[in-house]
This record gives sequence, C-alpha cells and structure tokens, in this order.
Amino acid sequence: MPGPGGHRPFIKWVGGKRQLLAELLGHVPASYGRYFEPFVGGGALFFTLRPPKAVLADVNERLIRTYKGVRDNVDEVIKLLKTYPHDRAFFYEFRERAVDAGTDAEVAAWFIYLNKTGFNGLYRVNRSNGFNVPFGRYANPNICDEPTLRACSAALKNAELLVADFEVVVHQAKAGDFVYFDPPYVPLSATSLFTSYTAQGFGAPDQIRLRDTARALKKGGIRVLLSNSSAPLVRDLYKRGFRMNEVSAKRGINSDVTSRGAVIELVIK
Repeated sequence: MPGPGGHRPFIKWVGGKRQLLAELLGHVPASYGRYFEPFVGGGALFFTLRPPKAVLADVNERLIRTYKGVRDNVDEVIKLLKTYPHDRAFFYEFRERAVDAGTDAEVAAWFIYLNKTGFNGLYRVNRSNGFNVPFGRYANPNICDEPTLRACSAALKNAELLVADFEVVVHQAKAGDFVYFDPPYVPLSATSLFTSYTAQGFGAPDQIRLRDTARALKKGGIRVLLSNSSAPLVRDLYKRGFRMNEVSAKRGINSDVTSRGAVIELVIK
C-alpha cells in the first residue's frame, strides 16, 4: 500500500513492487538529493515516496510517453479512456493502431487501456515492436481510474522523464542522490522469461553492466538500492561489496499455472 502522501501506480506491471514496498522502504535513505529510477516500470516506489526531485527513465519509449501524457495532459487521457469499451473485438483492433504517430496523451490512453484489459497486465512486444499480448479474462476492469490518474499526474509534475539506457540516466547523479534499480529480472527458469518488454531485451551482459554501474555509483557517494531475482547469476554478481536481503514475493506470470506462487527475490544495497 502507498505510504503517507503516496499513491498506487496507474498501471499494472510485471514484477511490480507494491507487495515489496515495506521491505524497500526500510532501505530508503532518510534524506537524499534527487531520486533516480532508470527502470521505472509501474513506479510503485516513486509514487509511494513522491520525492520533490526525480529522474524517471526507461528504454521503453511508449511507457515514458505514457508517463508524459499523464503528467502533462491527464484531462485528455481521462477523456479518451472513458470512450473505450471493454470488448474483445475492440481490443484486438485497438492494439494494432499505429499509436506512435499520436500525441503523448493518445499513447497514454492506448497504453493504459491495453494494460487494464490485456492478459495479466503484460506489456510484451515482438521484434518489430508490435504489442502482442492477448485479451485478458476480466469481468469489469477499471479502465479509467480517474482519482489515481490525477494523483499520479500531480506526483509527476516535477519529474524529469527520459527514454534512455540506465547508464546514461545515472551519469548525472551526484553524491547524496539516491538511485533505485529495478531491472528486468534474471529468469529463474525458461518459462519465467518475460523480459521482452522492448524489442531489444535485457540479457546477462546488461546485468553485469548494471552491477558495475552500481559499484561505480557507490564509490561516488551515491546511495544505491537494487532488486532482482534470486537466480545464481544475481547472487554471484552481488556477492562482493553489496548486502543481499531475501524477500518472498507472490508472482503469477509463469506460463505454467502450476509453477506460480511465492518466490524468493533479492533486495540489494
């Protein structure tokens, strides 16, 4: 649940951190300069903290344009969402639209509608950047959560929003700032591989680069917090110079329904 003054995210996100907020909040510095979240996803920690100065980023351009649409023109986003029906035929027609040519508000409404009505709230694309998640099994999804959208719009007013690689984003961080990394997780098994939220993916070399970046930030006096799976690669990467806390999280995105349930994740600092 959101903390004092905080709000829940306006989108669902695979691997979202709402259920781990209590653990994460226990590792947030009491005071810091700017807040950086280079893999913003659903932004659960950001919307809970609501820091006065923030840099939020992702390589998923549609996601960042969605944040911009909500920040800068929430009235138009709400107006559009209220016109979209919960209908299978409409869903499949709508997901094929050439949305990238639209305004940020139009991208935001497209993104939020598919997020609320698609299977498990997944955002997944093919190599051509085509959204390919099927219609979800919802009786009455809350397609337009107006109070949450307006609260999130207000929280984003002073946030800088970037489409950029995480290394580029944190290059501007200074001593005393706080960086939270929530990258696409290292998969625990072949059936849990849901990292294709961009056409490029996020592989082992990127995970190594992330570890090295975190280490460099730490040496520069910048507070760093990370989350990831408990896969052997992650444990090996962070076994020196970092502290790893195990936490239990319930995840329901495995393609094998019998394999869903509580898993061990790592909070690293």
